[in-house]
Amino acid sequence: MRIKTKLSFSNVIISPRKFWETCWSVSNPERFHLFKMKGEAGSMRQEKPKQEERIWGSMKKAAFILGSGLLLLVAFSNSVSGQLQRFWDASGCFQQAQWERLLSTFEGKEWILYIIATILVPALVFWSFNGLLLVADTARKPNFISRYRIQVGQNEPVDAMKLRQSIRTVLFNQCMISVPMVVFLYPIIKVRGDPCRRELPTFHWFLLELAIFTLINEVLFYYSHRLLHHPTLYKKIHKKHHEWTAPIGVISLYAHPIEHVASNMLPVVLGPILMGSHLSSIAVWFSLALICTTVSHCGYHLPFLPSPEFHDYHHLRFNQCYGVLGVLDHLHGTDTMFKQTKAYERHRLLLGFTPLSESIPDPPKKMD
Repeated sequence: MRIKTKLSFSNVIISPRKFWETCWSVSNPERFHLFKMKGEAGSMRQEKPKQEERIWGSMKKAAFILGSGLLLLVAFSNSVSGQLQRFWDASGCFQQAQWERLLSTFEGKEWILYIIATILVPALVFWSFNGLLLVADTARKPNFISRYRIQVGQNEPVDAMKLRQSIRTVLFNQCMISVPMVVFLYPIIKVRGDPCRRELPTFHWFLLELAIFTLINEVLFYYSHRLLHHPTLYKKIHKKHHEWTAPIGVISLYAHPIEHVASNMLPVVLGPILMGSHLSSIAVWFSLALICTTVSHCGYHLPFLPSPEFHDYHHLRFNQCYGVLGVLDHLHGTDTMFKQTKAYERHRLLLGFTPLSESIPDPPKKMD
């Protein structure tokens, strides 16, 4: 039985070049392969200058954009800092007078002022802020706050038993670790410069100190935190903090004692030690650090507060977003998955009252 085949060329168009290459490749495959490689190398050499031109053009555009942004930032910061400096100078006499009154009251007992400023004031700030958040987490009051929750459906309400155990750990870390550590650091800080010296720091020096404190905190926290994610250390130490995959504010200090010293305390206290800071700067910095870590863990993306999306994603995925500011995560590539999510688009300051989870919703889940 013979099978008849019919081949039609009506819909097939072959260029002469293609026909010639096909015939040559069949008759002499080795020489054709060498010829093809030379042709591709030549085309690559032609494309290389074009690629370099495109890269150079992109670099020039990036430099122009970054340069313009830097100039605007400097101009804006100078304007803002100038206004704040005038306010600082206007109230400076009052602040200096009050500080001198405190010094005269505690003359010879400046260590009491140190305890009040470095322990009692930050603790009061921490528990006042977290008290408000705990009302929202446990009683879900006010009602509108649930609209700003990052991980919808989690901690609504928070597990009471788990919360009580976490608060006990936080109190232990504060009373048994933070307090002795800060008291022990007093003579070390005095070696660098008397924290209770009579003259208060200037506004611009205070801003410089905050910038240095933030940089030191970012570097030390990123690397100590990433080290704690090593399998051995994670299992024995850091896993405790990650029991909360949907964090709340108060668990910002819920950690193993070793982690509390290495990642919570040292990155914060080292800056004032190195700078020989005034007690007023230390008190403000400790309070700001506690507020910022509470916001990062609070679970709500609230209006006019720093975005907690970055660290919340770390609790959700474990292997992304190790730092505070995200600078070292960007340099080390430990935020690549985060940048592909809607959480990254929402990671910005909310300047209105419409939750970003509504204006930038997550994509719909795929149905199985």
